[in-house]
Order: sequence, then structure tokens, then C-alpha cells
Amino acid sequence: MEATKKKHLKYEFFDVTADVGYRAYGQSLQKAFENAAIAMFEVITDTSTILPIIEKKIHLEAEDDCAILYDWLSELLFLHDAEYLVFSKFEVKLYSKIDAGEKKYIIDASAFGEEFDPSRHERRSEVKAVTYHMMNIKFEDSYIVQVILDI
Repeated sequence: MEATKKKHLKYEFFDVTADVGYRAYGQSLQKAFENAAIAMFEVITDTSTILPIIEKKIHLEAEDDCAILYDWLSELLFLHDAEYLVFSKFEVKLYSKIDAGEKKYIIDASAFGEEFDPSRHERRSEVKAVTYHMMNIKFEDSYIVQVILDI
């Protein structure tokens, strides 16, 4: 795919045996993480039907960029499983700091959505887990994050 097309693409799915794989794009890493979250919830339901009426604040720290991506998506999946929430809008602040000589990646984010309502929200696939399998973050004219979901 041409780089100019990727600039306007939020995410795209690719074939993976028995799982769901996708790549999310963003001009910033924060935007790529937001688009990765949207793509995950598109697997679960049609995000265009989700009203952003509940806000969940999320703070996470991890040792590297893939670990923070994994933790971010896993936390959103936990909120879905534990509180039956689905999300359609995300605001991510992502930064790193050196603490005791070690680099840490930090997310301070908000996820906006509502409780899943089967009368209004389409039930698509159940996401069991985010995996580290083939997880990747790279920069090629924009940020690309690759994720595999266990369904």
C-alpha cells in the first residue's frame, strides 16, 4: 500500500489463522494507539453505534513500547469483560521517563463509551485476549502498530 494511503487509513485487518490481526496507523504513536483500540472494539461491535457517555481514565506503566500497547488493549478488554463496557472514542497521552536508570513507558488515557446494549449494539466476535504474537510497532512515514487478538 502506498504511504499516502496509509496516512488516511485508521486501521486494516489481515488474515491470521483462528485469530484476528490488524494494523493501526497514526501520524503520532498516541493516534496509532487510539486507532488500535477502535479496531479492537470493531471486532466486538459496530463502534459507530456507541455513545461516548461514560469516561474511564486509565494510567499504565510498562518497560517497553510493545508492553504498553499490550497493557493498554488488555485493560480496555478487562473493562469490557468486567463492566460490559464498549468504547468508541479514546484520548491517549503516551510518554516515557527514566526512573532509577530504567526507561518506562507511560499511558494516561481516557476511554469513552457505554454499557453494551444488545438491543442497540451488534454482537460480533468475542475477544478472549490480546496476544504478543506478531505484535510490532514501527515508523514508516507514520506509526504502524500490529496486533493479534485471540477470539
